[in-house]
Amino acid sequence: MHEQHVFSARDLPYGTQLIPLAAIFVELGKEAHNVHVRDQIASWYWCGVLGELYGGATETRIARDVVEVVEWIRGGAEPTTVRDAHFAADRLFTLRTRNSAAYKGLHALLMREGARDFLSGVPIDIQTYYGESIDIHHIFPRDYCEKRGIEKAKYDCIMNKTPLSYKTNRMIGRDAPSVYLKKLEERNGVSATVLDDILQTHVIDVTSIRADDFDEFFEKRRLALLAMIERVMGKKVE
Repeated sequence: MHEQHVFSARDLPYGTQLIPLAAIFVELGKEAHNVHVRDQIASWYWCGVLGELYGGATETRIARDVVEVVEWIRGGAEPTTVRDAHFAADRLFTLRTRNSAAYKGLHALLMREGARDFLSGVPIDIQTYYGESIDIHHIFPRDYCEKRGIEKAKYDCIMNKTPLSYKTNRMIGRDAPSVYLKKLEERNGVSATVLDDILQTHVIDVTSIRADDFDEFFEKRRLALLAMIERVMGKKVE
């Protein structure tokens, strides 16, 4: 799970998916040390998370996945969970809290894909996660959005959130992105070029965020997150 950047029970999308995951590793034994095998297991895992297939009654799926994933790795057919997994593009608009497995999954994926903290510039690993109190925070601050009449359904969903440290979130405060980004540069001696590189690790469009253009930022990040989902699931999002 640490390889997938799930570092705490709070951020675990599905506790139930750990049951077949553990059984798969036991069944595979030394085979699980192969990088290609681990990639296949990761693909199955993210299909289960982003396809939101491990909520509710899962006994049948658990039993089926243990058999099918092992067979798939050994040259068999694609598992039912991988085949059935589907992520609707509009689902992003409804991902707002940790009540959703997909919300927690995207939080972990952003860290796994190399997101670096705005303030420290350090990639988020398990040490940074706990040492810097990493959590998911708004990019355009809530107060800023409310004062400008941006609807909550947009500013409070996953498109406007990303993993950041407690210190970074405190520095952001209620300021417009253009203001807090300038503050980060001046107080910490970070060049605009370096900070732009850091923003891009969060799949944030640099031009729109620096111009405080929420709508353009929102749309470009939506497309970037969908591309990330397609990549990790290995299938098209519709």
